[in-house]
Amino acid sequence: MEVDRFLMPKLTGRRFEGHAIPLEFLKDLAVFEELILEVAKAKFLDDHPGRKRSPRGFTEGIELKLTAIEEGSALAIISLSGAVDSLFPTKGQTYFEHARESIVGAISAAELNEPVTAHLPERALAYFDRIGRSLRDGEAIELTTPQRQEPAKLTKASRRRLILASNAVKELTEVTSVRGLVPAADQDSMTCEVQLTDGRKIKAPIAAEHLETILEAFNGYRIGLRALLQGIGRFNRNERLLGFESLEDIVILDPLDISARLDEMRILKSGWLEGRGSPPSSEGMDWLSRTFPSEYPEELPLPHLYPTEEGNVRAEWSLEYNEASLEIDLATHEGEWHVLNLETDEEDVIKWNLDESESWRQLRDKVQLLTGGRA
Repeated sequence: MEVDRFLMPKLTGRRFEGHAIPLEFLKDLAVFEELILEVAKAKFLDDHPGRKRSPRGFTEGIELKLTAIEEGSALAIISLSGAVDSLFPTKGQTYFEHARESIVGAISAAELNEPVTAHLPERALAYFDRIGRSLRDGEAIELTTPQRQEPAKLTKASRRRLILASNAVKELTEVTSVRGLVPAADQDSMTCEVQLTDGRKIKAPIAAEHLETILEAFNGYRIGLRALLQGIGRFNRNERLLGFESLEDIVILDPLDISARLDEMRILKSGWLEGRGSPPSSEGMDWLSRTFPSEYPEELPLPHLYPTEEGNVRAEWSLEYNEASLEIDLATHEGEWHVLNLETDEEDVIKWNLDESESWRQLRDKVQLLTGGRA
């Protein structure tokens, strides 16, 4: 038996505009199969209250298969294949279809902030902890079925609502990255401690392939050597990072790493400068943390970043015989570029709107010119 187009998940977002499905999302599709089988069994038992378990062979030979990827989009076509128990082939197929509709209905309810337990039992919601955890802001898994043409969208927000709708769930996981120090590393237990920017410490496991990098960060702890750690983070119900379930990548950061330095500025309090000094606004820092690292390439000399007394950010470069700076106003998103040539006393002053990509292009050109054209 072959059921065409049993489920049609489509990935949407800038990351998927190349019309390809990242391999990491194949793991999500495998969990969908587990969830559908679990809900199908639960629905059978609901219809047969006298039974304690589903019939033998209820799921034997049944599997979901990725049978096609639609041309022109990141749309997977999943079919239900195999034969259910010969005593009830039609009913068996029906339970799998009902399970699919309940799952998609629950995702739609979560998207609309409606009760999801009207569609799925609480025990089934924990499966969503392994579905969609690599989704980023602005991305979604859209699900349509032969009975539902209006897509139900699984996003970071709706996934979280689905998981937390179960009172039994105390933690949830998702892909995350942090920048921090490594004050401790235990080679016996293959675990390490990561000190976050706010001073809090969390634990992470060490995979053999990352041991050398972890030890490098550990040995550089006292000189402030930071690392970027990416993996599956464990969060409580209040979105507080508790630790890492696994680490997938670790990179030693440049001492002038822009994102790490901006993270440090976020924890400044009022009066941070000998009783004076306004802290930078969180909204302004969110904007700058998104914009500066994406618009300024690592190949160019990295600036020293400093907070200003007024609550803004100043970037400084010492390039050849030139002292250059960029004063960044976090409220207006304006930048004032200033260069002083120490040999000739010549100055160059420009004001830019840093919401415009052209302004960042001019900044890149200016820095490269001051390095003699070298990256």
